[in-house]
Amino acid sequence: MHTTFVTGSYRPDQDGVADYLENLRHHLARRNISTEIITTHDSAQAMADPTVNGALTEWTLPQLLPLVQKILATPTDILHIQHAAGSYKFERPVFLLPQLLRMAGYRRAIVTTAHEYGWWEWEPDWFPSSWLESLKQWGQKRVWWDREDGFLLTGSDAIITTNENITGIMRERLPSLRQRMHTIPIAANLTVDPIDKAVARQQLRQSCGWSADSRVVTFFGFLHPIKGINPLVQGFRKVVNRFPKARLLLMGGVETLALRGREAKKYWQKVQQQIRDLNLTAHVHCTGYIDAEQASRYLSGSDLGVLPFNPGVSLKSGSLLAMLAHGLPTIATCTHETDRVLTDRGVVAPVMTPRSAAALTETINALLDHPHEQQRLREAGYAFVQPFTWDSITAQHGEIYRRLLNE
Repeated sequence: MHTTFVTGSYRPDQDGVADYLENLRHHLARRNISTEIITTHDSAQAMADPTVNGALTEWTLPQLLPLVQKILATPTDILHIQHAAGSYKFERPVFLLPQLLRMAGYRRAIVTTAHEYGWWEWEPDWFPSSWLESLKQWGQKRVWWDREDGFLLTGSDAIITTNENITGIMRERLPSLRQRMHTIPIAANLTVDPIDKAVARQQLRQSCGWSADSRVVTFFGFLHPIKGINPLVQGFRKVVNRFPKARLLLMGGVETLALRGREAKKYWQKVQQQIRDLNLTAHVHCTGYIDAEQASRYLSGSDLGVLPFNPGVSLKSGSLLAMLAHGLPTIATCTHETDRVLTDRGVVAPVMTPRSAAALTETINALLDHPHEQQRLREAGYAFVQPFTWDSITAQHGEIYRRLLNE
């Protein structure tokens, strides 16, 4: 079986969706499902991989024609579109792709994975809002298009989401397509390296120049303004006042599809300046981008994890799943966007106020003060994350692909 993926970009070192897709391809190959990528020329040139092919320079309407031509010329069994708004630089023409392919005579099965949904409707200032709403409802009732993703969902033979929150919104909007919808959660975005915890703790502290009895609180993921880095660093000043041995590890790079070049460098410098201004240079260490093996060892050597995302953490976060898989008691911002199972089952220590340095300080201090709660979170998180495996994910993808081929 052969699957062709269409994705907005393919830079696993800069984009979480691309990293997910790279892992998915690797595990599909183990099940004798070969894959290739169709994406932008920039991504293809950067990857220098014969299975990664460029078809367009940007995701604008005129460039859909060479994309359609490329897809029509590519022999495959399944066409699988991966969609997250940021990877397409927030351009919407890709929503027309299934319809354009069908008009061009394309008869292969089309699958779409929606990594995000429910927040990004088309609402241009120049179009009367009442007319637009009527048009959205009129087409959606007839299952011609979806009010948010155009023809992307209605034109797909199978729809995959990464969490039940998204699936629930889709089912309400497109009830007649429920049979096409499948929820397949993501897995941790790095494999747990088999290293002794004591060795990992020693290596981490030596690498950062910290004492052996330091208590390390770790953030893992791309550094970005929406990740709550600013209030975390600000709040950590008071954590150190209470626990002088506390240390903060900011593990991850800055350069992403959403923050590139000069803007990325500027944000990195801003974080470093904040650390200096708060006299935390000896207490905070920034790794920049590091490889998966080193990242896993640092997580194994940490005491607590912290993910203070402004919108709240969810099961779409590979960083969260990685922390839980490493048995790390994890503090996370929880909002209305957070998957309820995380709070209902006590998987994370919740911070209920986003962007709040004081709330982060209070939660970190409380957890450092209570080793029994750390152990409870460690056990609850590790047990919770066990079903989130790449073997399960690829098995479910393979089942969907085979069913579509049989049909």
